[in-house]
Amino acid sequence: MDEKFERIISESAGLFARYGIRNLSMDDICRELGISKKTLYQYVENKADLIRAVLSNVMNDQSGQERWEAMDRLNAIDQLLESSGMICSGMKKFTASATFELKKYYPGIFSEYYQKKKDFIYDAILKNIRKGIDEGLYRSDLDVELVARLYVQKLENIHNPEFLESAALSPDAVFKVMFDNHIRGISNNKGLEYYEKQISNPHNNL
Repeated sequence: MDEKFERIISESAGLFARYGIRNLSMDDICRELGISKKTLYQYVENKADLIRAVLSNVMNDQSGQERWEAMDRLNAIDQLLESSGMICSGMKKFTASATFELKKYYPGIFSEYYQKKKDFIYDAILKNIRKGIDEGLYRSDLDVELVARLYVQKLENIHNPEFLESAALSPDAVFKVMFDNHIRGISNNKGLEYYEKQISNPHNNL
């Protein structure tokens, strides 16, 4: 990817997260980035095109893909702990309000992006559960597909502005509780013992 375009996408994502999507115009973006509209339109046709590029970059982030691949060498619990940091980091790129605006004002783009994201997370959790069962860390009686779908559904709830506002909680805080409940619910005694040891480590992000 062109270095200048990469900067535009990265900084635009931060602006959308900070100011929202609806009220941020292309003029605002150019002013914040210190570039001309002519430069911006060399890379995107309009605001919708820019949003699509930002979301595509989030999904295809190269460092993120490399981290997911590297996690294959970890056991299932360490893999979940590592991925939790990635998910929390991704949440900070798009707040609940930005997600709500995306869904309301750009439903086609939202639907395409969100389905890809859900499919990716579902597949990752499905593989993790099977891995944990094979390693003797997770319960062997789990309905693997149902547990994976419930995990994805809970992640969707975290991005629901009405839920967060009524509870006065941040997505980050809700995710940490959800993640802890998930891993405790699927782990057997051996897995729970290992999990407790890992989260007692002060270097752990959870």
